[in-house]
Amino acid sequence: MKSPLLSLPGAVPAEGVDEAVAAHYGDLFREQRSLADGTGFVDLSHRAVVTVTGEDRLSWLHLLLTQHVTDLPAGRATEALILSAHGHIEHALYLVDDGETVWMHAEPGTQEALIAYLESMKFFYRVEVADRTADFAVVHLPAGSIAEVPQGVVVRETPYGRDLFLPRADLESYAADTEKHGPAVGLLAYEALRVENHQPRLGFETDHRTIPHELGWIGSAVHLQKGCYRGQETVARVQNLGKPPRRLVFLHLDGSEVHLPPHGTELHLAADGPDGRKIGFITTSVRHHELGPIALALVKRNVPVDAPLVADTTAAAQEVVVEP
Repeated sequence: MKSPLLSLPGAVPAEGVDEAVAAHYGDLFREQRSLADGTGFVDLSHRAVVTVTGEDRLSWLHLLLTQHVTDLPAGRATEALILSAHGHIEHALYLVDDGETVWMHAEPGTQEALIAYLESMKFFYRVEVADRTADFAVVHLPAGSIAEVPQGVVVRETPYGRDLFLPRADLESYAADTEKHGPAVGLLAYEALRVENHQPRLGFETDHRTIPHELGWIGSAVHLQKGCYRGQETVARVQNLGKPPRRLVFLHLDGSEVHLPPHGTELHLAADGPDGRKIGFITTSVRHHELGPIALALVKRNVPVDAPLVADTTAAAQEVVVEP
């Protein structure tokens, strides 16, 4: 669903799954500094929006999700995953309950598969699942923003900022009122801060075999004191008996390179050179307004934490995100 904010001056469309919103509006680093300072807003209107209503909504979702939500207080934000039977990540959900409805946003284009799974698990529970993507747009206000939220808008507040479920019909008028919240900021700025904060994203840091332990989602999105959800056996087994095969790392990339290594670029030990054995791959690479070129990557668990790496021809230094 193409955002109307792509018509704003300087807007350049993002790529891939994010092509329906702006990558930037003409000044990437200014936009990053704006977000870091708590001003401006990010158009995330391409993200899927799904709601669950009904008196059984929390107890029912508790049975399906990796997160403990039975007693989720109204207004408290949380994250949750849906796993395959083998414990691989299928959906990453960002939720809040407003006292009557659970609101969640997810990756662009995933709502059909998500809703199909939820509908298949309704059984006798008193719940209704709805795709609200056509009616509501996600708008992100950064941490530190003092912008007022329009009356009646559902808000999901986290340490990294606030996600607003804004009526889609109000998106253009909201963007026009820059005195209240500052200018629109592109997705590349949002992604740069996401990488800086070591936050994984479904489809970027994940592939078909990713399990939650590899990305540090244990705790924030996976509650270890609950069971009875699909894939729980894998989570418990890895937590209690072993280690995940891979781990998420943060990389400082060589700033002298003109091009960033794209998603999927193979990683090798610098000592072995670019023709050595593959030990991982780049998941997201960005240019940060202070840190320069940085990235997230998945590497094999046994890669030494202090080993210099190379992504194609780009040198990379590790920082630990998930302990080996």
